[in-house]
Amino acid sequence: MKVTGEMLIGARAIFGSAGQLYAFDPVRGVDLEPVFGGADVGLVNLACALAESAFDAYRIVPLEVRAAFLEQIAENILGLGDALIERAHLESALPKARLEGERGRTVGQLRFFASLVREGGWLGATLDSAMPERKPLPRPDLRLQKVPLGPVAVFGASNFPLAFSVAGGDTASALAAGCPVVVKAHPAHLGTSELVARAIQRAVHECGLPEGVFSLLIGAGNETGAALVSHPAIRAVGFTGSRSGGLALVDMAAKRWEPIPVYAEMSSINPFFVLPGALERRSEALAVGLADSVTLGVGQFCTNPGLVVMIDSAKARQFVEIVGEAMAKKGSQTMLTSGIAVEYGRSVEKRVGASGVRLAATGSEARGQNGARPALFVTSASDFLTKNELGAEIFGPTSLVVLCMDEAQLADVARHVEGQLTCTLQMEPDDYALAGKLMPILERKAGRILANGFPTGVEVSQAMVHGGPYPATSDSRTTSVGANAMERFLRPVCYQDLPAELLPASVRDDNPLALWRVRDGRLMRN
Repeated sequence: MKVTGEMLIGARAIFGSAGQLYAFDPVRGVDLEPVFGGADVGLVNLACALAESAFDAYRIVPLEVRAAFLEQIAENILGLGDALIERAHLESALPKARLEGERGRTVGQLRFFASLVREGGWLGATLDSAMPERKPLPRPDLRLQKVPLGPVAVFGASNFPLAFSVAGGDTASALAAGCPVVVKAHPAHLGTSELVARAIQRAVHECGLPEGVFSLLIGAGNETGAALVSHPAIRAVGFTGSRSGGLALVDMAAKRWEPIPVYAEMSSINPFFVLPGALERRSEALAVGLADSVTLGVGQFCTNPGLVVMIDSAKARQFVEIVGEAMAKKGSQTMLTSGIAVEYGRSVEKRVGASGVRLAATGSEARGQNGARPALFVTSASDFLTKNELGAEIFGPTSLVVLCMDEAQLADVARHVEGQLTCTLQMEPDDYALAGKLMPILERKAGRILANGFPTGVEVSQAMVHGGPYPATSDSRTTSVGANAMERFLRPVCYQDLPAELLPASVRDDNPLALWRVRDGRLMRN
């Protein structure tokens, strides 16, 4: 399939007239053909109007049709073949093997949500029978189900051109919930976005759905995104990116005549606690694994372990040396965009010059365009606790080791860090007492707590939480990965004393959808 530079507005392909954009090859430092046309306000309005007009028809299609639609998107993405991987590789500098794995995750995620749609538990069907004889007051017949919010705006992420982009988790969960989606493509991978969008557009047609169920917008600067979030048809926003970008959208959405929720995944340094027993027994293996995790994907994972916390000792200092030796062997790699590479270089340079911070190791010299050199830093807990800038995220292959005087100071560091996507405990059985003291703190700080693993990897499953307290996300009650991601785009509706003819299928007495439901406080299917 050829990349044309067009946007996909409903069933149409339109070349925008509001400025011209090119995708960029970060390895060679050159623009990629073709030129893309940006959306003006009129095209944003058209996409949103189509989404609004499609909403009521799409949200009531049979669950089987909605599930089949998600599966058709998956099949169409696979049908793009090598062209998709080649284009994504050019635009991101990510290895083709990594992109093939990411495509598999994207397709698997769509199929996962299709299975959830069929199962129907997300509807939350609940029935409380009428009690006309109850004293002092009778109880009416009450029934509840969840309904979709409405059209959702999704912003593609820079670091996952497939899994967190046009057909990524935000789009998949919103479509699964019954919400039309308008995506703003990330400027770092415009061609990849167009190819995937065409796969979705084709699936909309193949499944006989209203054209406004999906649109793709392209825009230079912030104007397109601002117009999208401000449009009254949009009922929620999904975003993965920087803290500044996420907060700008939150602020914009809050100032609307009718404020809407913004589910923004933003900033996390993912504290990695190495407790004394683990340090004593697994020091070398842990050090090598940590270096691999920090530099994986050029450190461009939102779950990158950017902070390592341990109690100071001769063993701890030896551990730092081993991590440094492992990172020194890591070659520089190309970052996703020139902007990300420049910001990484500035942040590392600033940290090198920070008082109380020691540069423990660097990787090989950056070569070529947009290269990132791994860097390991060390500081004391006293400095970390008094210098808030040391807790800031640096997006790239770097980490800061914090050495604590004792267990009490280790706990102080845990209390001091901001909200996180993940916290990791490396421990042995004789560390469990200390870990038990840390657990209540970490539960307040993170959406996911790991034991004896590395955080760079997020499973798509029923139990997964990819979220956390601010600034990890804008809403700590939600997740952008896993079954509960659908909850962001649903709301409950209660039906009181409605005649059977007007009730949704999910809460009818005959249970035509064969759902598991809560009836009078008991979970049942009959």
